[in-house]
Amino acid sequence: MPRCHDVLVENHLRDLAESLRGPARLKADLLTEARHGLLDAVEAYRADGLPAAEAERRAVTEFGSPAQLLPAWQAELAVGALRGLSQRVLAVASLLVVAGDLTWRGSSWSAGPRPPAGYLLLSASVHWLWLAALAFAAAGLLLVTLAARSANPGPAVLARLVGTGLTGCLGLGVLAGAGLFAWSIGLWDAALTWPPMIIGAVLAGAGYLWLGRAARSWVLAVR
Repeated sequence: MPRCHDVLVENHLRDLAESLRGPARLKADLLTEARHGLLDAVEAYRADGLPAAEAERRAVTEFGSPAQLLPAWQAELAVGALRGLSQRVLAVASLLVVAGDLTWRGSSWSAGPRPPAGYLLLSASVHWLWLAALAFAAAGLLLVTLAARSANPGPAVLARLVGTGLTGCLGLGVLAGAGLFAWSIGLWDAALTWPPMIIGAVLAGAGYLWLGRAARSWVLAVR
């Protein structure tokens, strides 16, 4: 609990927290660092003989208003959100690209008639969409690193474009993957009882939800 004379500091931090959007852990770290800096400034002013209320007012004024602080903080949160999203995509997309074909091997219908041309096209599209997501994710991590090391706004602008492309690929990949699964069930009733298919569907669904949370965090951070 804040002390009575820390109310102004806590109000200032709450105003900042309500305006920031992005990864919860990074946001909490920023606010914790700000709280420590503000309270240290308050203690320094009080050591100089200022009353508690005046010390807080001076510390908050010198620290900066939300309008002054939010652009830089929000940019940092956006970079952190893209980093987290890219790392998750690399993990999930790599698994889907490598293990996607394993759900079909040995199935009772794999040696049957060739699927329709539209089905084959959709299957190939899913594969290429996730490969594109992998490429966007790798580019996102590279640009995040460059943006953190450079004062030039170029990498940050490119990172936002890459994040947009990555999010678009994810949305299309999820829709195409769900459509392919539904079509597979329509073509082969046995797919509903084929263990690798069931396991793959459960893992893919969990992966989609995991990615969806990270994508939402990035969208909110850059909006």
